[in-house]
Amino acid sequence: MTLIKEMIHPDLAHLNGRILRRQAARGIVLRGESILLLFTERYNDFSFPGGGVDPGEDTVTGLQRELAEETGAQDINVQQNLGFIEEYRPHWKPEYDLMHMTSHFYQCTVAPALAAVKMEHYEVANGMRPVWVNLQEALQHNQGVMARAERSMGLSIVRKTFMLDWVKRELLETAAV
Repeated sequence: MTLIKEMIHPDLAHLNGRILRRQAARGIVLRGESILLLFTERYNDFSFPGGGVDPGEDTVTGLQRELAEETGAQDINVQQNLGFIEEYRPHWKPEYDLMHMTSHFYQCTVAPALAAVKMEHYEVANGMRPVWVNLQEALQHNQGVMARAERSMGLSIVRKTFMLDWVKRELLETAAV
């Protein structure tokens, strides 16, 4: 596995204290220049489908479960592990000082048609929905949210936007050469 990037939120003075450690798996599903992403109304941003891996669950199984739940993807084929991001950021629960999340990114293919989603309550409440979107448009959208420092902006937008740019450079532009 390859470390893509280590990200430390600027509000963290140190990486010590009570740390919530989380493993996550995220899917990169491309069709030409379109990518399957999640748009979240609450944060006004695009993100990669996927999420937390359950205790005792391997990352590929967790990714397949999350892709099916969040996007309705079927016939999920996890092709390759592209690497991971180590992310340290403040945590909102008072029993933790920070969160250390390792996000594993996998390139995947899915069947053309998406089935019904089975999102968790908070995902529905946040207005999350799967969308096929042009990768460049999603990247520009997230960059605009960051440039405007929108009040709704979540802590993970830096990771999401970095990876959109990484996918553009490493997967789309490299394939076009």
